[in-house]
Amino acid sequence: MNGTILVGTAGQGILRSVDDGATWHRLGLKEAIEFDGTVRALAVDPADPSRVLAGADVGICLSTDGGAHFQRMTSPADGRTVWALAFSPTDPRLVLAGTGAPSRACMFRSRDGGLSWEQLNVELPEFCAGVNRPRILTIAFHPQKAGEAWFGVEEGGAWRTRDAGDSWERIDTPGRGINNSDIHAIAVLPATADAPAKHIVVTVNSVCESTDDAESFRCHPSKDRFDGLYYTRTVQPLDAEGRELLLAIGDGTPGSRTRIYRSEDRGQTWAQTLLNTAPNSTVWAFGTHASDRGLLFAGTKYGHLLRSTNGGRTWFKEWRDFSEITSVAWTPFVAPVHAHPQSIN
Repeated sequence: MNGTILVGTAGQGILRSVDDGATWHRLGLKEAIEFDGTVRALAVDPADPSRVLAGADVGICLSTDGGAHFQRMTSPADGRTVWALAFSPTDPRLVLAGTGAPSRACMFRSRDGGLSWEQLNVELPEFCAGVNRPRILTIAFHPQKAGEAWFGVEEGGAWRTRDAGDSWERIDTPGRGINNSDIHAIAVLPATADAPAKHIVVTVNSVCESTDDAESFRCHPSKDRFDGLYYTRTVQPLDAEGRELLLAIGDGTPGSRTRIYRSEDRGQTWAQTLLNTAPNSTVWAFGTHASDRGLLFAGTKYGHLLRSTNGGRTWFKEWRDFSEITSVAWTPFVAPVHAHPQSIN
């Protein structure tokens, strides 16, 4: 595999490998992201794989060399913990970022690919019942409608914009069918010749689906569909048509039992994938890239990194253990090894 694997962690900043996982290095000293800091989100620019955005405990950081070095982008998010980042697939100059605990949950927008940022006018609660301070865990763009984007808050609901972030509407309102305001992940599947667009909202304990432009949702309790497991963590589309999906679920947070399920029919049915090593905690994040649909990564709460080379059907644990894995990214750009890497081998 030619490329760079990036693993965002809570406690070791970003670790990266440019030799297919044989060796791993933290960021060097005097970087914008501390080598023992927290990175909650990673996003590779779909128009330029050398550009990687990182959501850190210091704000929003940008790499232009595939993750070898990062600089903090001056923004209203400075000093806040960034939990979610996403580039628009229809216009990569449009980027959204969301913050959260221990800082206030807020939304931010860039119109120049992450170089400059503005805070958006959406009001979120400062505190909530479940996690004390809410955090924006997920951002998803509609793959066909340039102005439509979503974000989800743990805990604070599911929100949608139709005008690229100028205004927002809360979707988990009474009568629409979403059964919980604790939102862990959102995916928007495109319309195809034989299926309408589909919105998937993953709550802490259910998978909620809409095929009528989010006017109504049907929620499926996870414990009834996924062999008694309830803690539904994240969902990941794998192909441009939205036919193939992955779903990570466990028995709690951090959890002691977890599984990855795969769908080949836009989430109507799910099949358990093969984990060759039992993970030590709930799978927390997936890492993908459009240049190689078969190569996938998954990270757990307690630091296991799993790899699949066949589109998520089987998974093997990498030899290196990490601290809490919060995000995983892979880019076909081979990042240079800086002069004095902080090796963890």
